[in-house]
Amino acid sequence: MPPKKKQPAPRAPTRRRRTAEEARHEILAAAQRRLAEGGPEAIRLQDIARDLGISHPTILHHFESREGLMQALGRSALGALNADVMRAISDPDRGTSPEAVLDRVFATLGESGHARLLAWSALGDFAPQRARGTVPHQDVLRVLADTVHRRLADEVRAAGSRTPPREEADFIVRLVAAAMLGDALVGDLLSRSAGLPDGPAVQKRFRTWLARLLDERFRQLTGVNKSAPRGG
Repeated sequence: MPPKKKQPAPRAPTRRRRTAEEARHEILAAAQRRLAEGGPEAIRLQDIARDLGISHPTILHHFESREGLMQALGRSALGALNADVMRAISDPDRGTSPEAVLDRVFATLGESGHARLLAWSALGDFAPQRARGTVPHQDVLRVLADTVHRRLADEVRAAGSRTPPREEADFIVRLVAAAMLGDALVGDLLSRSAGLPDGPAVQKRFRTWLARLLDERFRQLTGVNKSAPRGG
């Protein structure tokens, strides 16, 4: 048999000039790809530098450290998610269903890996930063609860009912956050423990069920006729 031809080594990306904004964007995108594929442990500065054909000090110039890159990645993804969710909650005319909102949340937390990044930052290397109050989007639930409470107040005012206590909005947001984080992190384990099949189909049905539960609770709080058609 003829000797096998040696395969050429993969070529490193060609180095090119980037603006500071372009460099930050590409570094964050490369970090996001690695997060989705392998979790927080897969985000290594030297690997990202090699992916992009840049030097390791270039990443340090823009983000100061691996932890700084992690924080920036969390702020970017969770900030976009938060904005989308708040728009959907605050503007009923958009016609965004609760299930669509939960699907968007799961896409960021589960499929893109940000639930693992949140857990890593809360339980691991960010303890000193946490003491200084710099955990990415630590106030996101309060801001979301503000938006939910305003939506409830607007709807009950229109129906001539009494505005529910603020704690209702706090607990609704906390319930959804706990459910979605848990499903993103250990959804299959929870399903098996409950005697359910695991996999994306069950997670989707869980989100549909949770969306119906939230819809019912909103209707109870606002006094809307339960027989009214629901958005789907």
